[in-house]
Amino acid sequence: MNFLENLTAQYQSYDTYLIIFEAVAVFFGLLSVYFSIRKNIWVYPTGIISTLLFIYIMFVFGLLGDMLINVYYTVMSIYGWILWAKNADDHVHVEVKKASKADWKTGSILFAGSLIFVGTVYYLKPYIDNRFSMNGVQLGLYHLDWANYTDIVTTSLFLVGMYFMAKRNLENWLFWIVADMICVPMMFYKGLALTGLQYFIFTVMAIIGYLEWKKNLVEK
Repeated sequence: MNFLENLTAQYQSYDTYLIIFEAVAVFFGLLSVYFSIRKNIWVYPTGIISTLLFIYIMFVFGLLGDMLINVYYTVMSIYGWILWAKNADDHVHVEVKKASKADWKTGSILFAGSLIFVGTVYYLKPYIDNRFSMNGVQLGLYHLDWANYTDIVTTSLFLVGMYFMAKRNLENWLFWIVADMICVPMMFYKGLALTGLQYFIFTVMAIIGYLEWKKNLVEK
């Protein structure tokens, strides 16, 4: 069975509206990364459309970490939108810089906090899935597969990447590159082929974004 047949087979059991939601979310996600590479403030409104759709999609597919990171994306997009608007000379484009020691410290705290928080959510998942009842529920991480563990790590990487992007730090792309590469096989494994393709394209675009931002780096 070739790739196209695999792709078609994955979506045969999905509701049509979920396929449409995923396609629209992927389109606006790619558009958002394009605007990010261009240092264009439209990265945020287009990104918000994508993240809101992915919040629902990831909830349906049980990827709690990715669902939570998209909630965070939405909040951080509003925060980043405000910061970029304040620093855009033409109200559209911004200057970029390297992360400061304070940024790295905050990023490290966000990464560690995310690992603990998302891990705790997965620990409580049997309780959550049982409609918040402990009746017959055994808490723990016994129910997780490799994709769930990977989800915890990528969620933390994306968390720092989003924060660094809001701060206009060049290093944000490094977090996107690593996490996007990890997400490609994870999404295919979970049956989200379009999203897997999106993360593959994201990886390429993130490399381009890093190189483009580096050309226009402002040393401070």
